[in-house]
Amino acid sequence: MLTRVLHVSDLHVGARAAAAEWALAPVVERYRPELVIASGDLAHRGTAAQHTAAAELLRSLGPPLLVVPGNHDIPYTFPGRFTRTFAEFERQWQTTEPVFHSERVLAVGLNSVRAWRHQSGGLRATQLERAAGVLRAADGNPLRIAVLHHHLIGAPWRSRKKPVAHRNHVLASLVDAGAELIVAGHIHQSAVAERREFEIATGGERGVTVAIAPGLGQPRPHRRGEARGLHVYEFDDEHLAVHTYTWREQQWELTARREFARGTRPLDASSRARTA
Repeated sequence: MLTRVLHVSDLHVGARAAAAEWALAPVVERYRPELVIASGDLAHRGTAAQHTAAAELLRSLGPPLLVVPGNHDIPYTFPGRFTRTFAEFERQWQTTEPVFHSERVLAVGLNSVRAWRHQSGGLRATQLERAAGVLRAADGNPLRIAVLHHHLIGAPWRSRKKPVAHRNHVLASLVDAGAELIVAGHIHQSAVAERREFEIATGGERGVTVAIAPGLGQPRPHRRGEARGLHVYEFDDEHLAVHTYTWREQQWELTARREFARGTRPLDASSRARTA
């Protein structure tokens, strides 16, 4: 049975070229995702009006939502950046670290935003321990997803943005806890890699895919190296496919499709089993 998850990031509602003008509804209608993930930077300057508009846009799509904050979702100016850091975000979403659980999907959100860091982010040990507890407690075979804003891998294009602090530790912690799909945004560029592409195999490794969604909004339209797009994840018990769509000429166009194996079997073996 195929299940789908829609992943959008970096809406930047309130900027001149934001996401509110775009047609997300046709993507939802076509794929009927079980969950919509928004991995931060919903607002451009973290104002109440921008958060309200972003929440209305996302809720209008219909499916359940899992939303985490980005560095643009906190007040841009002082002292509110420190005294009311997540007040407007939590007014809309109640928590900065949500959990979604169904028979087919388990997703856990992680808040990587730090008020004293303008661009880079980090995660505390307690946050990773909490996420690990949620991921390990799942019964059955749901796709286990970890969601944060700051990226763990980068695209082969220029970007000065730093990944989440201590990313090797963060990545290892989530992998060891059972995460199969780790998603983020922040760099407005799509990047997808599978664990066994960059980790030496010793036998029995589970497949883990890291996916960074391109930005949905483009607050700096003349900056080269920032895509407008989104990801659709499609999976069954043995396979995970990542569809990258980009916005061109007033429509969504499929730019790339990548397929990976879930579990410990390589893709060719699981593909043969599927077609036998």
